[in-house]
Amino acid sequence: MRTIIFTAVALSVTQLAHAGESASGEELMTHGGCISCHRVDQKLLGPAFKDVATRYRGDLQAPARLFAKVREGGEGEWGDLPMQPNSEQKISDADLRALLEWILQL
Repeated sequence: MRTIIFTAVALSVTQLAHAGESASGEELMTHGGCISCHRVDQKLLGPAFKDVATRYRGDLQAPARLFAKVREGGEGEWGDLPMQPNSEQKISDADLRALLEWILQL
C-alpha cells in the first residue's frame, strides 16, 4: 500500500514540476513508444526521423498525412515491415502533433 501511495505522490510531484513545460522531441519519442522502432539519425525497424524530415521537407500536407499514418499504421513507404497503428491511448493528439512538428524540423 505504501508503494502505491509513494508512486502516486512521486508522479504528482513530477507532473507539477513539468507543468507549463513542453516535452522535448526525445521525451515524446520515449513516452509514445516510438523508440521501439525509430531513432533520430539511424534506421532501426522504421526509418530514421531525420530521413522522414528530409523526405517531407517543404510538403505542407506532411503533418496531416504523417498524423494519419501514425494513427492508422501502414506499409510500403519505407520497406516491407508495416508500422502498427498507434492509438491516442499510446500518444495523445497534442503530443503526436508536437512530435511530428519536431521531426519535420530535424
